[in-house]
Amino acid sequence: MDRQLLEQLLERFRNGEVSLEAVREELARMPFHGMADAVVDTHRGLRVGFPEVVFGLGKTADQVVRIAAALFDRGSNVLVTKLGADKVAPLLERFGAGAVEHDEVASAVLVRHHPVAITGRGNVCIVAAGTSDLPVAREASFTARSLGNEVEEVFDVGVAGVHRLLHRLPSLRSANVLVVVAGMEGALPSVVGGLVSRPIIAVPTSVGYGASFGGLAALLGMLNCCAPGVTVVNIDNGFGAAYAASLINREPGA
Repeated sequence: MDRQLLEQLLERFRNGEVSLEAVREELARMPFHGMADAVVDTHRGLRVGFPEVVFGLGKTADQVVRIAAALFDRGSNVLVTKLGADKVAPLLERFGAGAVEHDEVASAVLVRHHPVAITGRGNVCIVAAGTSDLPVAREASFTARSLGNEVEEVFDVGVAGVHRLLHRLPSLRSANVLVVVAGMEGALPSVVGGLVSRPIIAVPTSVGYGASFGGLAALLGMLNCCAPGVTVVNIDNGFGAAYAASLINREPGA
């Protein structure tokens, strides 16, 4: 259940298309659905604008399917992140190939109950330093699109060849929000921050050699960014960055 579906339900009630009892029945199913091993927040779309997202890592295929079904059956699109490729087939079996979009690079799936409506005021630009950062960058792109944004991707433009980034400057400056993904020393958000007048959400990745400490070097570099207007999320958290970007980009009341 999200705001749009609730408004449609109330409009149908006002027009006499559904009974008061049917409205009560629908509202009674909120705000959560309890199972033995999960309590699904079916009310989240009404509270924050986006439905609950399923974190696939550590869950069994059966758990993912049951949680997704609880959201889907109440009218929500279902985004699943950090999902192993071996757990996609059960979702296809339960919901059908036409409803399931899988991005193998992003390790993410969207189960569509209805088409994704564009609710962003402008576009979200996902910028990645290198090809090795693509799993995190693609997670950000997939998430941003699933949450109703127009997305532009600017990939493999790291600071080792900064002319590649400058070549894409029009794309960077036309964005309403930017998500900048980088590993190694994590310098790219500082460079982008000196070129654009939009919010930047920096994502450190675990890409790099030994002294990168699994992304800690990039995280600390981004936290110490000298360019203003840059905020930082956790290591490899493309989802969190795109979710924050979606909230910034979202039309008021959408």
